[in-house]
Amino acid sequence: MSSVFEGYERQYCELSANLSKKCTVAASLHGEQKKQKVSEVKTGIDEAEALIRKMDLEARSLQPNVKAVVLAKLREYKSDLNNIKSEVKKIVAGNLNPSARDELLESSMVYVVTASADQRERLMASTERLNKSGDRIEESRRTMFETEDLGVSILQDLHAQRQSLLHANNTLHEVDDNVGKSKKILSNISRRMSRNKWIITTVVIVLVLVIASILYFKLSK
Repeated sequence: MSSVFEGYERQYCELSANLSKKCTVAASLHGEQKKQKVSEVKTGIDEAEALIRKMDLEARSLQPNVKAVVLAKLREYKSDLNNIKSEVKKIVAGNLNPSARDELLESSMVYVVTASADQRERLMASTERLNKSGDRIEESRRTMFETEDLGVSILQDLHAQRQSLLHANNTLHEVDDNVGKSKKILSNISRRMSRNKWIITTVVIVLVLVIASILYFKLSK
């Protein structure tokens, strides 16, 4: 989006320099030629105002860190255009005496040279600031991507840990199930042993009684 603003900016700088030259020429003319040149300047001022409006709309759509720099440049261009309008008002003001006209011509020439140099310097400085802003934005993007990669890595580690915990939980459930089964088996064995104990005890008692009976009958005879 900044390339669009730079395009408008270049057009405005060229138009502003051209308008300054036309103001200088108009100041030295008379009659219809002067009116025609002033009309051309006014038409150029309308075009310059249209470019400033376009730059203003474009500037307000930029990111905040770039917008501040661009709006500062835009204020300089508005001030520059107001200076041109003031020159036109002086030219249209009326019949100037020769000394006043020469003074206006001289001041306009100085203004053209100074304005062109200032515009070039502002353009270069603004371009440099935009480049620095672009570098900062690129650095922020790299930091954002690095942070995103780190976040993805952390999420992957957390996912792996979650899988490990789920696997451990499943293992614990299996162990718990096996312990439950073992308790049932031991309980069944214990019941069987108790039952077998009573059976053996009963058999022993019966055998003792039988042996005692046999001994009794033998001894009694």
